Formats: sequence, C-alpha cells, structure tokens
Amino acid sequence: MRTHSFLTVLLWSCMFYVIHMTSSPKRTNKHSNSERITGLSENEGKTLHRTKRGWMWNQFFLLEEYTGPDTQYVGKLHTDQDKGDGNLKYILTGDGAGSLFIIDENTGDIHAAKKLDREEKSLYVLRAKAIDRKTGRQVEPESEFIIKIHDINDNEPKFTKDMYTASIPEMSGVGTSVIQVTATDADDANYGNSAKVVYSILQGQPYFSVDPETGIIKTALPDMSRENREQYQVVIQAKDMGGQMGGLSGTTTVNITLTDVNDNPPRFPQSTYQFSSPESAAPGTPLGRIKANDPDVGENAEIEYSISNGDGSDMFDIITDKDTQEGIITVKKQLDFENRVLYTLRVEATNTHPDPRFLQLGPFKDTALVKISVEDIDEPPVFSRPWYLIEVDEDAKEGSIIGQVVAQDPDIAKNAIKYSVDRHTDLDRIFNIYSGNGSLFISKPLDREETPWHNITVIAAEINNPKQSSQIPVFIRILDINDHAPEFANYYETFVCENAKAGQLIQTVSAIDKDQPPRGHKFFFELVPEFAVHPNFSVVDNKDNTAGILTRRNGYSRSKMSTYLLPIIIFDNDYPIQSSTGTLTIRVCACDSRGNMQSCNAEALLLPAGLSTGALVAILLCIIILLVLVVLFTALKRQRKKEPLIISKDDVRDNIVTYNDEGGGEEDTQAFDIGTLRNPEAREESKMRRDVIPETIFQIRRTAPLWENIDVQDFIHRRLKENDLDPAAPPYDSLATYAYEGNDSIANSLSSLESLTTEGNQDYDYLSDWGPRFKKLADMYGGEDSDRD
Repeated sequence: MRTHSFLTVLLWSCMFYVIHMTSSPKRTNKHSNSERITGLSENEGKTLHRTKRGWMWNQFFLLEEYTGPDTQYVGKLHTDQDKGDGNLKYILTGDGAGSLFIIDENTGDIHAAKKLDREEKSLYVLRAKAIDRKTGRQVEPESEFIIKIHDINDNEPKFTKDMYTASIPEMSGVGTSVIQVTATDADDANYGNSAKVVYSILQGQPYFSVDPETGIIKTALPDMSRENREQYQVVIQAKDMGGQMGGLSGTTTVNITLTDVNDNPPRFPQSTYQFSSPESAAPGTPLGRIKANDPDVGENAEIEYSISNGDGSDMFDIITDKDTQEGIITVKKQLDFENRVLYTLRVEATNTHPDPRFLQLGPFKDTALVKISVEDIDEPPVFSRPWYLIEVDEDAKEGSIIGQVVAQDPDIAKNAIKYSVDRHTDLDRIFNIYSGNGSLFISKPLDREETPWHNITVIAAEINNPKQSSQIPVFIRILDINDHAPEFANYYETFVCENAKAGQLIQTVSAIDKDQPPRGHKFFFELVPEFAVHPNFSVVDNKDNTAGILTRRNGYSRSKMSTYLLPIIIFDNDYPIQSSTGTLTIRVCACDSRGNMQSCNAEALLLPAGLSTGALVAILLCIIILLVLVVLFTALKRQRKKEPLIISKDDVRDNIVTYNDEGGGEEDTQAFDIGTLRNPEAREESKMRRDVIPETIFQIRRTAPLWENIDVQDFIHRRLKENDLDPAAPPYDSLATYAYEGNDSIANSLSSLESLTTEGNQDYDYLSDWGPRFKKLADMYGGEDSDRD
C-alpha cells in the first residue's frame, strides 16, 4: 500500500511538472513571432520601426477530477507591457470563463474553480485581453488559447446488456462458440491504457471459457448433457488498464441453456406388465397403458409403440397416445374365456426421430413383455348359425314340425336354454316353438299366395338367468302347391259382326294362375263337354297359353240373338291338375265393311234412322231440366202457403207469464188480469191463431163448464198438490198446463174435427153402454139432434 501511494504521488508530481513546464511563458503563440510596428506619421517626419509582441503563453493542460483542497492552478497570462506597476488589467473570455476558470486581473494567474470531467468536455477555448487601466485601451490584441483536459482512469468498462441469454445444443464439442459479450470504456483510448478492456470469467468454470480480447464465450468441457444439467449461469468481467492491477472493472451475467438432442433411447421402467379383460369386451376397448421413459424432450422424446411378436398379436392391438407418449393396449378381436384364458405380447417402443450422430450409443428402442388374462363372465346363449332358412309346403298340417334352431350356453356351466318366439314378429301366431328343444311347428294354416315369406325372431334365454338371452332371425319360405285353378287373365268384351264369315278369329284369350309351378305355367283351353261341338263358335288352343275364338258359320243377326255365352274350360299342367270354367260373353254388333264395330244394342234398330247419339243426349238433358223446374215451383208454392200472417216483434207465441212478482198491492191492477184465474173455463176456449192462415174453418162445440162453483184458490191448491205428488214432474220451475187431454183412449179420438173428413155419419150410440161417466158424451154425440145443434 505504501508503494502504491508513493507511485501515485510521483505520477502526479511528474504530470504537474510537465504541465508547468509546458505552460511557462513563451513567445510562440500565433502572435509571438509577429512584430509590433510603431511608426510616425509622415507629417511628423518620424521613421517607422518594428516592436515584438509581448504575450508570453502558448497552451495549458489540466487534469480531470482534481480533488485537492485548493483550486487547481492552470497557468499565467503575461505581457512585456506589464511593468509590474499595476497599470494593466487582464480579462478572460470564452468557454467557462468566470465560472470554470477565473483569472487574477493584476497578475494574470488562471485557476480552475471546479472539478472537471474529460468525458463531458475535453477541450476549452478561451480569449485573453490586456487593458491599460488608465486609458482603457488594449495593450495587446485579443488572442485565443486552449486548455486541454488530461484523462485519468475514472470510468469502469460497461457491458452493452446487463444480462445475456444464450443456448447451445448438448453434447457439443470443446470450443464451440456460445455468445459474444461486449464492454465499452468511456475513458480516452488514445491516452494510456485507461480504455483498454480485457475479459475474464469469474463464474462458470470449468464448463465455459471466454476470449480475453473478443469476449466470445466458448464451451470448455466435452459432452455436456442436458439431462444432467440444463441451465448454467456465467459471470464475465471486463477490466480496463489492460487488466493490470489498479484498473477498473464491470461484470455481466450470461444465462446459458443446453438444448436437447436425441441422445437417449426410450426405456421401459419394468420388463413385464400384466392386464386383464372380461371376455365380453368389445373390439376397440382399452385395457391399459404402458409408457417407456425417454429423458429427451419435444420431438426427440416421441415414441411409437408396436407389438413385435407374441401369441396375442392377432387378438390385441396397441396405439400411441401422442399427448402422453403412452401405449394403449386395446382389444382387436372378440375374446372367449372358454377358448383361451391367457395371452402374451412383446411390445416395442421406438424413437420416431433418431439422431444419426448418436446411433453409436446403441439401438434407440426397448421392449417389454405384456401378459393379458381373460376373465369369465356369464354370457348369453349362442346359436349354431347366424340365421336360419326353413322351407315348408303351404299345405302342411297344423302341428307339423318345420325345423329346429339350436343354441347353447358358451359358459363352462352350460346352463339349460329356453326357446320362445318374439310375438312382435309373429302377430298372427302362425308359428310356435317347443321351449325345450327349439323345434318350430305350425299353429295355423299357411297360404303362399297370401304371404310367401315369414320372418320371425326366436329368443333363446338361460333358464337360471333369463336376462342372458340372444335372438336369431328365422326366414320361413312357403313352398307352392297347385291349389289354385287358372282363370281368364282379363275381362274380355268380345263381339262378332253380323256379317262375319266362318272361321274368322274374333278374340284371343289368355289365362293366369296364382300358383307358381317350378317349370312355369302351361294352360290348355277347350269347350265344356256339353258344348263340345258348338254350332256358332269354336275354341282353338294356340299351345302358348292362349286360345283363339273362331266363328263357325256365316252371318249373325242381332234381332234373333244379340248375345252368346261361350263356356271355356282352362286346365293347368301341374299336380294335381286344376281347372276352371270361364264364360265368354259374345255380343252381336253391326260393323262396317272393314269389320269396325258401329252398334251392338238391339234397341238401336227401332230408332229413327236419322237420330244420332248427340240428339238423344240433348233430348235427355231437356227432360231433366223440365223436371227440376217443376220441383222448384212446387216447393216455392208450399212455402208461400205456410207463410205466417204476423211478421213482427209483437209475436206473442210461447210467451210465459210469471206470477212471482210482488206487485204494488191491492190497488195495483196493471200487473196481471186476475180474471183469468177467476174464469178457468176461459183457458179451455179453443181460440184461433192469428199468425197462421187456417186450413179449415169450423166451429168447435162448447162443452159444459167443469169448474162451476169451484173457488179459484181451491183450484190452484188442488193442481199444486197434484204436481207435488207426481213423481214424473220435473224438479225445476216449469209452466204446467192443465188443459191437457191425456193419453189416447181405447175408443180412439172423440173429436168432431175428424168427423168432417169421413164420408158418412159416425155412430156414437155405444157411448150409452159405457156407464154414467160417459153419459155427457153420449148426450153430445149420441143422436142426430145433437149433430144438428
């Protein structure tokens, strides 16, 4: 430490000596070699002579960052004109004059008033004047001088970044460049070694190194593995003064990451895996997952799984989960516990992106053994076939066995099976099955022509566990037998012309048969035995399932016979032979010379020769229109006859007068007419209706009053009592009419209204024989005297 302090003091002393030696008064500035010329004017007759300039200075040097107790002395301004008597005054102007630099007006001494920094400003230009105090005139011309700031090592090197980030592949060789760091020094690079930077590594050895001049960081160890260590933090130092002692330094941090390469093969953590699966597992069902570990990352760790060999390679499969890099073992085919209970697989895991640089490290794959055991479950019965086809003749008898389905329990227990028919597929219950052995039999007659196929479903279920069941389709084909006779294929409208010749073909007939013989249809045609030799027509079999109808004579007459009936027998060629008789109706028609039919009706002969079909239609339409007009006229006439006489709102029919109004007392005579109640016989008067025109007008005989000497109050109470005791009376308020005559009597109607319609007088003498109750009627209708009255 003492040696260092001594060297520092010696250095400052030398520099100060040099500065003072350099700043000693000289006459070497730009005006130092010039001569001052002093002359007289010609008028004065003085001679001219030259005088040298009196400034004594050149330039000054000053150290930066001065930290002494006094102001730093810069230099001294002096002129030869200064006699030391204090008549001259020195003035300083320019950069920093008066603030950074101050001058003694009397002596010309310049001092630095503040600490200067070369990195801020390294050069100051100032101007100096010498003025006579008395006259105020310059004794010397104004001149410039320079103050240079000498650099000292006061700035440490600084890196361009506070922190660097870099990456390099793992397993890189020694000397592989990682990144370059750069540091700068603000000191003067042209003055000493203050700005000369040297790089060194403080942290990160022995893995990395740094070039001292360029700052390039390189790997220092071979085969660095990312799997062992992925992140490294390196500290780099930059030191000025060429790295010598006393230099200033700065540091930065470099974070280095080793990137992955595929230098590790996949490895299974165990050599054997065991899984189990129920035998009912459907194809594609996952059973488990296995995973091979790969320390690499990204695509370098991608693995493909496969089954290399094993007795279960046909029954199982393995797929790769790209997200988890796992192998998923799945069922490939249906398993059967009764067939095999254990399978062995050899599974292989392989890298999909191997790196050729590291293939020498070994094969980038691994294998493991997988054992899969099959678990037994209660399975439903299994049929011997996927479907059944049964053929049966349509004439098979009820109860006949037509076939059998067979199913068995695939389990070791071999449970008993029960068979049944799904009635949703056999709604008519045509077929049935024996539940014990699966034999199908017929329950109803079959008809191929109605239903040629029957598709039913048979169910087989375990007796001990009916939930375990399976179904099988059974297709039943009904075989044809010859049970239908052939018949005409169409309804034939056959005619023969009146002018037909013998042997002329008038119709070709064909036949159809609902049966379907295996060799095809073959029909034969002939006349019935009774008409084997028909005098009018004959049948010729064309041997192609058709027959021709031929005429046997010349000419036919509509007037004699308009229609002929020709019975024809049609046979088939199957066993047993079926036949039927079809009758062909042949009409006799009038034809033109070309044989075209014109008319076939016999009535057409009676019509006028000039009356056409259009005329007949017109006549018929006229008759229909006349009939419609007559009907409409009759209906209108009847409607006018029934028209009411009164068409107004004052129609008083069906008015009900209510008597539950309290009224206004005895003096109120406007509410209703009490006379109606006091004169009951007025209700019995038969009055004409004024709103309808009467068809017949006649007088009605008045009978003797039935309510003479009967008080109105007693009459009303009697009627009320009768209605109260009547079980058929309605339970609601109603208008009871007491003028109802009652049901018909055994003597029929006694009304004289109907007697007007009889042709003679009616005898009513028998009324006298009925007793005293009918004496009144006998007196009224008994004799002629009463009729006259």
